[in-house]
Amino acid sequence: MFGLSIYEIAMLAVALLIAGGVTGVLAGLFGVGGGAIIVPVLYELFRIMGVPEDVRMATCVGTSLAVIIPTSIRSFRAHNARGAADLSVLKAWAAPIVVGVLMGAAIARYAPPALFKLVFVCIAAVSAVRLLGGFAWRIADDLPRGPLMALYGWIVGILSALMGIGGGQLTNLIMMFHNRPIHQTVATSSGVGMLIALPGTLGYMIAGWDKVGLPPLSLGFVSLIGVALFIPASVATAPLGVRVAHALTKRKLELAFGAFLLIVCLRFVVSLLG
Repeated sequence: MFGLSIYEIAMLAVALLIAGGVTGVLAGLFGVGGGAIIVPVLYELFRIMGVPEDVRMATCVGTSLAVIIPTSIRSFRAHNARGAADLSVLKAWAAPIVVGVLMGAAIARYAPPALFKLVFVCIAAVSAVRLLGGFAWRIADDLPRGPLMALYGWIVGILSALMGIGGGQLTNLIMMFHNRPIHQTVATSSGVGMLIALPGTLGYMIAGWDKVGLPPLSLGFVSLIGVALFIPASVATAPLGVRVAHALTKRKLELAFGAFLLIVCLRFVVSLLG
């Protein structure tokens, strides 16, 4: 564990406030607030701080899941008040998602850093290609029932836990592949975020409980000071990103976010090859 000197904690606090501010701008600009932005920002911050490679990515993922908790709950309550979320999907996915998340957290304890990066790169790359190409992929007219539906939930849970995301990207992809309208997919994704972030955060705390080399004030693979400073800083700066977003067309936003995801993918690919 790093030393808990006042200087180190102060430097960490300043760095996290700046990182949270940057994340807020990007979240407001691109309309997302999950790990697709939080994880790469934290990764660079912890790299600069000298957090060891063998715990760095897992700490980014665990902290990201903790940051997602309040935003996903607030978002789902707002969407559900409008009746936009498909509660039948959430009911069908609740158990398999939680199982997948806990399995992902268990894997995190023993998995090499490369696994987290590979999962992140693969999912982010698919999303980037869809955004940049403007594709409207469809594989069925509606979501399946029974075992296949449960399998979808398990996949969303385990991959989201390994990426540190609230499941929004995966849920959106799956539901849009099955002909669901975009407003419904977004609203339902916010509910999926709650199912993933709560058990995921607990799982990552337990998985990293006795690991060495973690940032100061960490509880397992969750940086408590990161959570405490990331949330208010990102909330404060998000309106700036929103103002920029409203000055751009939907297509320009899609291209910008797709380009951002590709840059993140390339950054992690370089670290894998290095």
